[in-house]
Amino acid sequence: MKNRILPVLAVLTCLILSGCAMRTVEQMYCPPRRSEEYSSLQSAIDGAMTGLEYAAPMFGDNQQTVQRADLDADGKDEYLVFARGNSEKPLHILVFRMGEDGEYVLSEDISCNGSSFEQVEYVELDGKPGMDLLVGRQLGGQALRIASLYSFADGQPEQIFNTIYARLVTCDLDGNGKKELMVIRYGESELDSAVAVLYAWQNGVMERSREAILSGKAEYIKRITLSTLQSGEPAVYVASAVNDSAIVTDVFAIRNRVFSNISLSSDTGTSVQTLRNYYIYSEDLDGDGVLELPRLLTMKSTSSQENREKQYLIRWYALNLQGREQDKYYTFHNYDGGWYLTLDSAWISRIAMEQDGNTCTFYIWNEGYGEAQAVFSVYALTGQNRDSQAGEQNRFALYRGETVVYAAKLETASALYGITRDYLKDCFHLILQDGK
Repeated sequence: MKNRILPVLAVLTCLILSGCAMRTVEQMYCPPRRSEEYSSLQSAIDGAMTGLEYAAPMFGDNQQTVQRADLDADGKDEYLVFARGNSEKPLHILVFRMGEDGEYVLSEDISCNGSSFEQVEYVELDGKPGMDLLVGRQLGGQALRIASLYSFADGQPEQIFNTIYARLVTCDLDGNGKKELMVIRYGESELDSAVAVLYAWQNGVMERSREAILSGKAEYIKRITLSTLQSGEPAVYVASAVNDSAIVTDVFAIRNRVFSNISLSSDTGTSVQTLRNYYIYSEDLDGDGVLELPRLLTMKSTSSQENREKQYLIRWYALNLQGREQDKYYTFHNYDGGWYLTLDSAWISRIAMEQDGNTCTFYIWNEGYGEAQAVFSVYALTGQNRDSQAGEQNRFALYRGETVVYAAKLETASALYGITRDYLKDCFHLILQDGK
């Protein structure tokens, strides 16, 4: 019963969103036509699901059991149900169309090998009318995957492309308005790094680019993001874990008409954008559509910190198509406290920090490095009196949460460097989950 309720709700939601946004109050009360359409579709689905179970895709933006798209460009949406059975080809994509009598019928049953659907996308890759259906599925083990591309331009599904993959993403790297398919595959051996290949529809087939190597193995990929470079070109950013202690980012783009990893270092064989903390990924900090990449910088120590653990700043920079870096921001991240500060680049090489419990006091060394002067402190207050404590002893609140109040205090040398209350309020930010 549970498996049946979920698709019913999904279909009902689709129908409400597509047709129940009426103009009058009377029309908002479930028009009979929509109710009949829903019943017809659910009846057709129930009949086709005999011997099958629902098997929604596990990843990506399209994880609904029942989905809709205009596959053949006839102006009418088809409904797709993803299911699994016990036949030789256990995975099924059931496509339902409305007939001339207004009743839904099962028009296609696309069966394929695999244990589960992993990812589904609706894209225009072959240049023909309608939406192409890109389906990624697992074949037995977690590591073995295959992606198939179906075209419905002629009214019936035609499989026009197949490829093995570890990860895949659709993108427009050449900026011509047509999508390409970027496929990441495992290396030839367990010790080899992953490789990326770009497929584009040319001359009636999916043409393959040359391979571009990644910094690490495909199974360590954590995030794939579409963005642009500082010079304006589209790019794909692939963030991977390294040795369970670092994040490395590979950046792929079209350079001189060649699909390339523009971030790869010829000296080390790996991308140079490496951090020690999982929670900091490339991020568009200023909202300009360009991802900034992070790199650690060791902070200066105060005289009382000589034997203490080193502290780090993060330098954020953007890449252009030639792989050159442009500095964008400098930040200090306090992971345990859940906050970070953006800092002035003018004195970034001279800043130091001492932490005492939930209090972080920042210092700036003078230009001759003869003295480090306190400029401001940041507090994380969690007690019952945190609200009142935020206003005591010249402190002022930066952010008030449900269980914590973040506060700051200007120290003796703050005026020397132009640090004010407003400056600190503008510089203070929360660290959101997973770096987002």
